[in-house]
Amino acid sequence: MSRRDRLSGNEAVAEALRQINPDVMAAFPITPSTEIPQYFSKLVANGQVDSEFIPVESEHSAMSAVIGAEAAGARSVTATSSAGMALMWEELYLAASNRLPCVLTLVNRALSGPININCDHSDSMGARDSGWIQIYAENNQEVYDNLVMAYRIAEHKKVKLPVMICQDGFITSHAVENINLLEDDEVKNFVGEYEPENYLLNPEMPMALGPYSVTNYYFEAKRAQAEAMKASKKVCIDVAKEFAKLSGREYGLFEEYKMKDAELAVVIIGSAAGTTKDAVDALRKKGVKAGLVKIRVFRPFPAEELAKALKSCKAIAVMDRTESFNDAFGPLGEEVSASLYREKATPDIINYVYGLGGRDVQVSDMEGVYKELERIAKGGKPGNAYRYLGVRE
Repeated sequence: MSRRDRLSGNEAVAEALRQINPDVMAAFPITPSTEIPQYFSKLVANGQVDSEFIPVESEHSAMSAVIGAEAAGARSVTATSSAGMALMWEELYLAASNRLPCVLTLVNRALSGPININCDHSDSMGARDSGWIQIYAENNQEVYDNLVMAYRIAEHKKVKLPVMICQDGFITSHAVENINLLEDDEVKNFVGEYEPENYLLNPEMPMALGPYSVTNYYFEAKRAQAEAMKASKKVCIDVAKEFAKLSGREYGLFEEYKMKDAELAVVIIGSAAGTTKDAVDALRKKGVKAGLVKIRVFRPFPAEELAKALKSCKAIAVMDRTESFNDAFGPLGEEVSASLYREKATPDIINYVYGLGGRDVQVSDMEGVYKELERIAKGGKPGNAYRYLGVRE
């Protein structure tokens, strides 16, 4: 069973958390994620959840409190954006290295400076190698669904890693859409009770958390993290299959849109995928074999699977909503290029930086990207492979 409602992305997060009923939320406000702890603290005050809400003095403290709560055996969550996550930087690595399956609902916002409160992916992409699983949403429905699946992935015995659920600031976080919600009992049964194997408040098994790791142990700890991240790929798929049986909504590591016979493809993350789908539909009516791959799970990166989906294309544009400052590839661009190289696939690849600081991306912009891919596929020289879309030069 399901019910329809009209919710913003932030409201969808709060609704999912109400149904999950985590033990602890610690948070500090920062635009555009402020509404999430605001909504959730109201649920706590009204007795609609049993959670402990901890108002803290900074985002560093928020993640510290989440780490402490999770280590004590409590299912924990926080929310933040941009510079707020940057203030958590040290703690992000601690949560991952201590194998604590907490959840961070990140509302993507440009990371200062210059100061900007609108969407790009510089905050989450800056933390891409911190050891967190990263799952991105195109729309509000995916925001809700991804969060419902998050703890099942994080707490799996082969994973035990924190999960970052990402959505685009203001574009989805504040925009209202019709979405389908599961019934409370369905979410409760799907997520299940948290039964940690090891935790600080277990008197039967005393343990230390976060001790100094000397040279003899540090490398092995990182290797164990890497193996857990690799294992999480299958867990993401398995949890999504189970979720599909419950909801009727199917998810994978990425979504292929009209890719069966595509010769020209765009690879993208987040809300601009919807705009790109409209461009694909318009071009398909004109006989252009355009397709789209929307990355959902960025960490662990689906390298082998993505290469197989793209290897038959003639030309590919990879869209990065962040600047990597290396004049070669953005984070997504370099991942896609490396994936194809390992598969010995040789389509022409160009990498666009787009949408920084909330810069709008229109259907006509994406149609222009496909037009350039069409030119390259017909034998035109790619020229500069690292480009900018929609910037005033």
